[in-house]
Amino acid sequence: MPTAITREINDHLGHGERTFMDRVVIDVGLARQQHRRYCETLAALGCELVTLPGAPALPDSVFIEDTALVLDEIAVLCRPGARSRRAEVAAAADALRHWRECVAIVAPGTVEGGDLLLCGKTIYAGLSTRTNAEGLRQLGEITAAWGYTVKPVPVRCCLHLKSAATLVAENTLLINPEWVAASTFDGADVIEIDAGEPHAANALYLGGSVIFPSSFPLTGDKLARYGVDVHAVDVGELQKAEGAVTCCSLVFDHRVLPDRARSPMRVL
Repeated sequence: MPTAITREINDHLGHGERTFMDRVVIDVGLARQQHRRYCETLAALGCELVTLPGAPALPDSVFIEDTALVLDEIAVLCRPGARSRRAEVAAAADALRHWRECVAIVAPGTVEGGDLLLCGKTIYAGLSTRTNAEGLRQLGEITAAWGYTVKPVPVRCCLHLKSAATLVAENTLLINPEWVAASTFDGADVIEIDAGEPHAANALYLGGSVIFPSSFPLTGDKLARYGVDVHAVDVGELQKAEGAVTCCSLVFDHRVLPDRARSPMRVL
């Protein structure tokens, strides 16, 4: 059973960082309803949910993916490129130590989890406004001991690599070719988004199924025609905060460290 760590939405979601999107009014109550349905979908697809409380001083903290990369062997704690988001990592680290040993990216390196796309033993890593070369150098050193290779990937016109490319099946990627080059991905099969839905490349792959935003129906239909099991969710208010379906969870294979089996965790 995979574990999915999520974090509750706080009242200040509308005051978070914006880089490639204009700031608009967010209905926080509706965002909470959408987030709850997202979590219900995770559970329906077999995840054990762990929900961390929101943090009023950290408006972007619902986007917990950016705090860590969780591998089978270790968890790498990120150092977000947005200074306002660095304090988000502590709560994620406290939770992750229940399952993994943790190693942290340190200054002057910056890495955000939304820039890290794991395909087998290759970690495709976006060089974005939030992730720098020094952060990726550290990530490569940390993960090399377990046979991982970090491959830096230039991205353009978007916040993170996972804004431009995500897994939707084994060795199959959904991409926006305007934001990342398909040739980057070493012979993987590629499905291009519908050209009229530029933000549609972010999908959350969960062992045979995909959680996908309902706001991109043309790309969703295209995935279905390729045989992808699509579970559409409405995350429109979260998208206004420059978020997406991968951003709202840390999903990894369940494995509790022996000396932490009795650690208190809020499991839903």
